[in-house]
This record gives sequence, C-alpha cells and structure tokens, in this order.
Amino acid sequence: MPVQFTVNGRPASVDAPANTLLVHALREHLHLTGTHVGCDTSQCGACTVLLDGRAIKSCAMLAVQAEGCEITTIEGLATADGSMHPMQAAFKECHGLQCGFCTPGMVLSAVDLVERYPGASEAEIRALLDGNMCRCTGYQNIVKAVQQGQQAMAASAASAA
Repeated sequence: MPVQFTVNGRPASVDAPANTLLVHALREHLHLTGTHVGCDTSQCGACTVLLDGRAIKSCAMLAVQAEGCEITTIEGLATADGSMHPMQAAFKECHGLQCGFCTPGMVLSAVDLVERYPGASEAEIRALLDGNMCRCTGYQNIVKAVQQGQQAMAASAASAA
C-alpha cells in the first residue's frame, strides 16, 4: 500500500503492507535507523518521533495513519548546516546519555515537552518524560539536559524574533 508523507522536510513515499508500523516504515523502507525499536509495546519511548510537531511512539501507529503528515526523526532535528538542535547539544553537554539507545526518543520527547510547556519545572519535566525509559542514567543528567535545552530553545526563539 503506498503511503506518502514528509519526513525531515522532504517528501517521502513507502509501499508497504497496510499493517506496517510507522517505526518499521521509517527504519526498513526509509533507512532512518535513529528511530529505535525497543519494546514493541509503546512502553519505552525509544521509537518516539515528532508527527506534525507532537511526540508520538511510532511503534503504536500504522504507517498509513501518517499519510500526509510531517514527521521529524532524530536525523532531521539538526539544522540545515548540520549544527545540533539546542536540545541535542544540551544532552551532549550535560551527559544526558550513556548507551544512547533511548536518546533519540528522549531528545524528541524533550523538544515536544519544551515547546508545549516552555516553563516546565524539574518536577514537571520528570512527570512529562514518563513513558521514555532509560536503563542507564538514572535520569538526573537527562533532566539537567532538558532544563539546559529549555533555556537554549527559549534563547534561540528570542533571537529569531
């Protein structure tokens, strides 16, 4: 079944069975392997992408449901010149990762979190990251990274205005 959407700012099309999950369409058909398959039950958040600007778990959605949508994967988060997104830079600077398996989904969830709740407190960040599991870090540096990314995104938005 042909499905068309925009992925990372570019038109994309996949021809896949109707029961193909979005995560598999991204990884297997478009070779965007930064979107990870973790639990296959929408519990871990490793497969998180932005769909029309909102964080969703791509293992819980069929590719056909994304017809006509704008999808951003971790590969599309950086700027056109290759510079890291402020949230990616914050995760790097704050050591908000260890093995890195959860990082793409965690970063995309954090971007959505900050855009929807720009003044989120530490407690709110922790609550809003529920559904993104990290088995390595203990979350302390992830929360620091989200807070730093929050500040950098706000500064970037202010300078763009």
